[in-house]
Amino acid sequence: MNTSNSAASSNTPDTSLYRVPEMGRVLPGSDAQRKLEEVWSAPPGWRGWLSTVDHKTIGLRYLITAFVFLLMGGIEALVMRVQLAQPDSTVLSPAQYNQLFTMHGVTMIFLYALPILSGFSNYLWPLVLGARDMAFQRLNALSYWLFVFAGIFLYSSFPFGQAPNAGWFNYVPLSGLEYNVGPNIDIYALGMVLLGASTTVGSANFVVTLIRMRAPGMSIDRVPVLVWGTLTASCANLLAVPVVSLAFFMLWLDRQFGTHFFDVLNGGRPLLWQHMFWMFAHPWVYAVVLPAMGIVSDALPVFCRRRLVGYTPVALSTVATMVVGFIVWIHHMFATGLPALALAFFGSASMVISIPSAVATFAWIATIWTGRPVFRVPFYFFTGFVLLFVIGGVSGVMTAAVPLDWQLNDTYFVVAHLHYVLLGINVFPVVGGIYYWFPKFTGRMMSERIGKFAFWVMFIGFNLGFFPMHIAGLLGMPRRIYTYGAGMGWTTVNLITSVGSFVFAFGVLIFLIDLLYSYRRGAPAGDNPWDAPTLEWSISSPPPPYNFAVIPFVASGHPLWEDRLGREMPTDTRSKLDEGYLLDHGREALATSALNATPDSILKMPGDSYAPFLLGFFSTFLFASMIVHAWWLAGAMLVGCVASLIGWMWPQRKLGQREPHRTIPEGGAIG
Repeated sequence: MNTSNSAASSNTPDTSLYRVPEMGRVLPGSDAQRKLEEVWSAPPGWRGWLSTVDHKTIGLRYLITAFVFLLMGGIEALVMRVQLAQPDSTVLSPAQYNQLFTMHGVTMIFLYALPILSGFSNYLWPLVLGARDMAFQRLNALSYWLFVFAGIFLYSSFPFGQAPNAGWFNYVPLSGLEYNVGPNIDIYALGMVLLGASTTVGSANFVVTLIRMRAPGMSIDRVPVLVWGTLTASCANLLAVPVVSLAFFMLWLDRQFGTHFFDVLNGGRPLLWQHMFWMFAHPWVYAVVLPAMGIVSDALPVFCRRRLVGYTPVALSTVATMVVGFIVWIHHMFATGLPALALAFFGSASMVISIPSAVATFAWIATIWTGRPVFRVPFYFFTGFVLLFVIGGVSGVMTAAVPLDWQLNDTYFVVAHLHYVLLGINVFPVVGGIYYWFPKFTGRMMSERIGKFAFWVMFIGFNLGFFPMHIAGLLGMPRRIYTYGAGMGWTTVNLITSVGSFVFAFGVLIFLIDLLYSYRRGAPAGDNPWDAPTLEWSISSPPPPYNFAVIPFVASGHPLWEDRLGREMPTDTRSKLDEGYLLDHGREALATSALNATPDSILKMPGDSYAPFLLGFFSTFLFASMIVHAWWLAGAMLVGCVASLIGWMWPQRKLGQREPHRTIPEGGAIG
């Protein structure tokens, strides 16, 4: 690898405007293409596996790891459904049920729902934006390593019977030292701080990538809706995740050092925990929904053979949903004795938030209605999502009414709403997105016949499993109970729910079989098997390490469909995808302006590095040593973290080796 040109001195790209970039084309098989391949490829073997900063590799790792956690959370759910299928069951003890119930929630909400969407965004963002990678490559790798190590950290408690056991919401005083003396809650608290660091650095990377890494001409009104969804989720995470990380750290201090943030006997306020937790958790709901909505908004129109109806209203509604989402956290606290004025305000806000969601829903329905639908597997999953989105949204609006919420609070009605929102609205777009982008990931197609069978089994199983929970809640069944008496009248609905859960799990198994079979023996896909309009389909499948041999010029939000819009776009103003900035002097990327995507800098991107892996590794063992009070080991791990940061930022080329400072000329963009 040509290290004199490829590596910057730290994770932050060098933004020197040090030459006028060449423009032209790169022919397949040419020396220029081979040079790009050499510079951007990771080292072979284990060295490349540990040191790569390629966004595509990191994205696929996110997808695979998050899906593994989905399967683990699903197995936990099935065990609980066996326990609840019949009254007075003894499959699990109360303590085992509490740990399983807590880890199921932690896994599905924190280790699956957002990371799986981060996987899509990591893989797709540079491709749909016309960039060669994310803005901060090493920070991107760090976010993954922190995520996987945090998951291992949390699950390491299971073999010892010391898993978190106070619910994923972890309310005090139940999670306080006076009622929970083991290490269970300490593991949860520090694991969430570690996971919060992963989410925060990843979110910052997404925001900067959108602002600075778009292809020339890709103005802010031309980016895909997936980008809008992930952007709003990332901005929310930057504000919300530090709040809950601080809350968990405060709880750990209460438990370990006798502080009294939440200890009511010593002047603390248990209700403070609920405020800090739900200030995070309610925006988090939209953080795991909006990117999934973006997947549907971008991919569904491909199968309707038309553009999305109402792109601008959908983009604005995405932002509005998150903005309003920050003022509805007390939606979860209506039964805590708040003043009537607060109940009225937050109840109204909880109803208002349905308006931007309705905008997106009507846009999807109008796109299907006015298009020419092609009934392929992804289309089935996306339309199924629309129905589940409506059901989950309606049940959410019902609980926005304070009197009704008082009746339904802490019943299985809320459990049903939660699963429709966090599982149905997440899993169906994710599986549809995998079917849609699997050709891009692997160069192969998945099976249409098996995929449709998997959809119907999953769709029927999901509704059979979770819709009866509404009825159980209306019949008065409380949440978080591990068993119930035979005379309560809940036996039938629980049995149906358990059967439906296993049917849904069988559908997921069919999907996995299709996935593994297609990876090995799927039909070759070609570069654009769906005839899609966005930039990721303009290059080979799977993409080369450098993504784009030349940085394209974009003239619309659907550059591959412009030939069908001849009346709207003159030939000389259309996108140019095979001619542009060469940027072949090492690892180089193009920076553009925030609004109009005008080229203004050449970025010298950092090379592969072991530092992100080592920093994640040492950080995890730092937290583990804090659990067991091995302070000498904590000090050693802290030294390891500092050494990793020094290695991260160590210059890899001599300072001053650059060409004369010259700016990109006015009008330097193509066209």
